[in-house]
Amino acid sequence: MTVTRQTPEQAESTGPIPREFAAIMRPELPSLLKEMATEIVTTIPEYGHLLEGPNARVIRIGIEQSIATFVDRVAAPTATTALRDDLCRQFGRFEAYEGRSLDNLQAAYRIGCQVALRRVRSVGRRYNLSASFMLNFADALFAYMGDLAELSREGYVQAMAELGEEPDNRRRRLLRRILNGASVARSALAELAEHSAWPLPEEVTLIAVAPDTRPAGAALDKDILMDFADPEPHLLVPGPFTDERRERLHAALSGCRAAIGLTTSLSEAADSLRWARHTLTLADAGIIDDDSVAMSEDHLLPLWLLGDPALVAQIAKRYLGPLVGLTATQRARLIDTLRIWLTTRGTAAQIADQLGVHPQTVRYRIRILDRAFGDQLARPDDRFATEIALRALHLQENGETTDGGLLSEDRRPARDPSRYEA
Repeated sequence: MTVTRQTPEQAESTGPIPREFAAIMRPELPSLLKEMATEIVTTIPEYGHLLEGPNARVIRIGIEQSIATFVDRVAAPTATTALRDDLCRQFGRFEAYEGRSLDNLQAAYRIGCQVALRRVRSVGRRYNLSASFMLNFADALFAYMGDLAELSREGYVQAMAELGEEPDNRRRRLLRRILNGASVARSALAELAEHSAWPLPEEVTLIAVAPDTRPAGAALDKDILMDFADPEPHLLVPGPFTDERRERLHAALSGCRAAIGLTTSLSEAADSLRWARHTLTLADAGIIDDDSVAMSEDHLLPLWLLGDPALVAQIAKRYLGPLVGLTATQRARLIDTLRIWLTTRGTAAQIADQLGVHPQTVRYRIRILDRAFGDQLARPDDRFATEIALRALHLQENGETTDGGLLSEDRRPARDPSRYEA
């Protein structure tokens, strides 16, 4: 069905519909809205989650406003349509951001129109409305639907222009499906990939891009999928991540802040993106020192150690608990000494050389650590966990205090600081 928007002259009135008809229709609106929503979701299952998700309230308001505005214009032909116009444009923008065409939205408008006609026929029989009235109403309603569809198209085209993409961007929709992982059947991905003229690869590499930077689309290889409508923009590079691909990608990302995740199978693409985003976060925090484009593969240990900051904090509180109660300065000195002692197994002289202190000072600190930790450092698992906590704290030193704020004074009984002067 082809829909056209009304001219300004046509839009001034819904046609020869008695204004009293608005009073008849208003009591019908709540149940009419529910019936429309039910039929739309039944016909277009993809819209089901929208009417129950975080944007459900806005969507329902938009539907209500579209229906109410039609009735309002019956009662008052010059009534403003500003709110309805804005909401319809937002519907179009949303479809663009989701990587869909306008087909579903236009189908939803047609379904709503058909449900409304069905309801009006029922009301017409109840009030003995004439056949000529019903024809006039149908004409006015379909013209009104054309108005809604055109407003949504305007919003859609505007959003696509802002995104720098062509309408009906199946590739962005394909990327989002890939990132859903195991919840999407391989056959469904293959079908969408075929429609997108994009062969499904066996392995992929995801790239996280900082929201305030963006590479030039023309500089990227044509087979790279991209989503810059997401609050956290990202790219997908298909196939093996060769040296040649790496060089071209670095050139395309020149001037951007980005992080390149690890290469994974297609079904694990979400993991690659998660690692890329974590790498970008660590780079932004100054925890890892890298160029504007960071490589996850070069920072595997920080990615692992700082992958769950809350858990690292719990490990530090448990295994470095013997140092709680000291002053920040005392704790910092002992933490540095313990970290180097455990990781190097060096002599007092070697440790002193790294710390820039006298060997006798190191021996004194080690005696304090022996008393504080007791048998903990003799047990392999506890010693390993202690070293993990120390390495995580050391990684955080660039952005936080020496102990990262992980050691809370109220976690363990306070110790006598005089016993640990170091």
